[in-house]
Amino acid sequence: MQTAKDLIELCKDKHATVSSCESLTAGLFTSTLASIPGASAVLKGGFVTYFTEMKQVMAHVEKDLIDTFGVVSGECAKQMAQNTREITQSDYCVSFTGNAGPDAMEDKPAGCVFCAIASKDAVKVYHFQYQGLERNELRMQVVQDMINNLAEIIMKE
Repeated sequence: MQTAKDLIELCKDKHATVSSCESLTAGLFTSTLASIPGASAVLKGGFVTYFTEMKQVMAHVEKDLIDTFGVVSGECAKQMAQNTREITQSDYCVSFTGNAGPDAMEDKPAGCVFCAIASKDAVKVYHFQYQGLERNELRMQVVQDMINNLAEIIMKE
């Protein structure tokens, strides 16, 4: 398991920059990275797009895509990551969208989360179905999971 500090050090070693586009995590990923001394060398920034319209305004997610797939979807997570990476000119962008609960949203159960990591070459989409976690536990867990996934991608490239 990678820590936020491990990720910051890895990014420094690889001269890689990171940004984020967060919905259900509401800035927790960016805040977690920013809590590490030296994060300013790699963390370009992030968008918090909690409202659906903010995904369109800030991250340029297409309205038709949202109307077709919903905001709790891999398609939305992918476009959030791709577009925000381009807007911020970062090497990597991590996106987070989903349903932290307690009720279903867009016919998707509580705990259904989609994330994506965009690099210059590719976008990888992740789907998680968390069970039995309170909403803030879920938010912390998905941030940790994506720190691990981003570190794995950076190490491979």
